Amino acid sequence: MLSVSLTINGEKVSAQVDPRTLLVKFLREHLRLTGTHVGCDTTQCGACTIIFNGDAVKSCTMLVAQADGGEVTTIEGLAKGDKMHPVQEAFHVHHGLQCGFCTPGMVMRSVDLLNKIPKPTEDEIRHGMEGNLCRCTGYHNIVAAIQAASGQETIGH
Repeated sequence: MLSVSLTINGEKVSAQVDPRTLLVKFLREHLRLTGTHVGCDTTQCGACTIIFNGDAVKSCTMLVAQADGGEVTTIEGLAKGDKMHPVQEAFHVHHGLQCGFCTPGMVMRSVDLLNKIPKPTEDEIRHGMEGNLCRCTGYHNIVAAIQAASGQETIGH
């Protein structure tokens, strides 16, 4: 067993874990933060995207031991009480989802993108979201939601 300590959604967490424990499994099974989804286990889909030390990462191929001492934000850590994060609100208003399975990862990747490029162009949004897949949408509403969250006019509206 390995002792790890990290900050998750602003709270210090310490645990004894198997050294082979993936960060996504730790979040979902040990901490019951089930908003981070497991879609592929191969970093292909992005459903498991979280923010780690200020960068969007896919938690399905990161060991919790690699996160030791770091800061993690999951989809559960974005809202402030009943007030959704602006990206969550934009996804809701612009219907940037269908089945919702990929949505937490999409939102987390979008937050990271907007932290790095506050007013991205449509091309920058599409390029920035390339590592996150959605099997239900044509991405149009996701791009519109990200533009809206950045305070820009949305495409096609």
